[in-house]
Amino acid sequence: MFVTLLLITFAIAAVTSTVAALLFSKPVKKILGRLVTEELAPTWQRYLLFAIYVVGISGGVRVWEIEKYITPDKEGKLLVLNSDRWVIEVYKTVIGTLQSIAWTLLVFFPFALLAYVVVRGLELRRMANTLEKDKSAALN
Repeated sequence: MFVTLLLITFAIAAVTSTVAALLFSKPVKKILGRLVTEELAPTWQRYLLFAIYVVGISGGVRVWEIEKYITPDKEGKLLVLNSDRWVIEVYKTVIGTLQSIAWTLLVFFPFALLAYVVVRGLELRRMANTLEKDKSAALN
């Protein structure tokens, strides 16, 4: 029963991670397309999607927590994996997966926003310098 629980939680975490990766694929692609060159954007996007899978699955499949079904308690009894516990474990898997992915994206998006501000500032400075040079060239 433990192996079945492990496989089911892995499958649920993988599916949940896939759905999250698909939902955030376009926004991540647009953000990275704006921040880095066209050559680097797909590579960074692939890395971030890989991170979503790894973090999502590891957050959803909590092996240390489901060990309680194979480790006897102080009295030597094993915890029974009944239908109620299955529901709780599935729920914990989905929530753990989404929570881990949310933290990953919460780390990515502020850094992406900061990078966008820097890139935009450099573009505005470059544009102002170009306008200044054109203005001075027109006056001479």
